[in-house]
Amino acid sequence: MRLTEHMFYPYRMRWEAQLVDRQDAGERLPLGNTEALVRRFNTPEFRGMTFYEIFAKSIINHVPGDRFGFNWTINPYRGCSHRCKFCFARPTHTYLDLNAGTDFDTKIVVKVNAVELLARELRKKSWTGESIAMGTNTDPYQRAEGHYKLTRGILKELNAVRNPYSILTKGTLIQRDIDLLQEGASLMDVHANFSVGTVDEDVWKKTEPGTPHPMKRLEVVGKLNEAGIPGGVLMAPILPGISDSPEQLEATVKAIAESGATHITPIVLHLRPGVKEEFLPWLENAYPNLIKPYEEMYKRTNAPKETKERIGKTVANYRRKYGGGRYEETVEKPKEPREDSETQLSLDLDLGARRAPKWVKENLNTAAS
Repeated sequence: MRLTEHMFYPYRMRWEAQLVDRQDAGERLPLGNTEALVRRFNTPEFRGMTFYEIFAKSIINHVPGDRFGFNWTINPYRGCSHRCKFCFARPTHTYLDLNAGTDFDTKIVVKVNAVELLARELRKKSWTGESIAMGTNTDPYQRAEGHYKLTRGILKELNAVRNPYSILTKGTLIQRDIDLLQEGASLMDVHANFSVGTVDEDVWKKTEPGTPHPMKRLEVVGKLNEAGIPGGVLMAPILPGISDSPEQLEATVKAIAESGATHITPIVLHLRPGVKEEFLPWLENAYPNLIKPYEEMYKRTNAPKETKERIGKTVANYRRKYGGGRYEETVEKPKEPREDSETQLSLDLDLGARRAPKWVKENLNTAAS
């Protein structure tokens, strides 16, 4: 059997002893000609998961439009172990001929050369030093980061050239990198946002089974701000009929205010093609009484205007009651990207000039799940 480690990773992994199954050079990602080193590990947090280690072609991705305050993103991982039932990024896995359900949760693409690529790309004469957003597709602090440490390496490179950046995460692992975030915040514009849709424990367990407890996330928001790293909260997504009762919204806003978050931005669930097909079957099993209301409510991607306005006003009222950071209105999704725009849907794999479908491009340009 011809092993591929020498082809795809120039040095031995520090946790090589944990390696359970290493495939030969014939195994590839389901789509395209990109070969991947496939790893599986016999550790509880990774049991049942497969990691496709690949060499990416590029790492800084252009996002057309500036509706979210950024034009550039970095995503060292594809797929996510958080297993959020509503994750907007799920359809991106189908472009690899993987499914948007269990494959997205358990088959993670790892761009093992992300740090080296970034070091080169940041020093190109064509790079102008614009702010880079992380966590806009899948979480840079999901479980895999504990082993691969790609995000930590990325922060080091960004700090080295004083390039501003932002992070969106649900992963409390971000506190491991407070030293780098402090360094960055002392040099340029650096901030972090946590996604916390609700502090309702039952809803959290059902909808985000692979994420840290929401109160643990808010504890880290406090630590970030105490360390001088501006940290806000995207109260996202708020699920109609599941996490939007006045009592639930009040408890969540109160907890966010007490965390010291710099701002709170409520975002009501939206269901795009590819996500809806995964979410509704789960909903029918978990909340069977809501399947018909959701089918009526989500005939299109977004919840009805009156639903969003009701939730937005309620959150704003509780924010005034409990104080805390500023309240920010939800930003609508950007217009369809230009056809000639470079998007993340090359997946930075060797897929040549193949273009992603329109609905996948739209998912990539949304900043919060």
